[in-house]
Amino acid sequence: MLTSKQRAYLRGLAAKEDTIIHVGKGDLTENIIIQTKDALKARELVKGKVLENSMLTPREVCDRLCMECRAEAVQVIGSKFVLYKRNEVNPGIVLPKKEKKK
Repeated sequence: MLTSKQRAYLRGLAAKEDTIIHVGKGDLTENIIIQTKDALKARELVKGKVLENSMLTPREVCDRLCMECRAEAVQVIGSKFVLYKRNEVNPGIVLPKKEKKK
């Protein structure tokens, strides 16, 4: 589970990323899920967009991809969404440490 500080850090990184996942009228196909899994494995942070001709909302797409890819939702804004999944073998993104509860 991401903390708000970690989420904010990832949002900052995502601002510089290109949108590589596009969900259109075909909605969420197996192909898009595989493409997202591969992108998460390579990049850890993936930005996607839901096109206007899709029947699904950006939140629905984000939630389904999180479930299918075991990723975390960083944000959903307008028609765009950002996903994060740590690469356990070769992590490239170092998140800020979680605060210890007092």
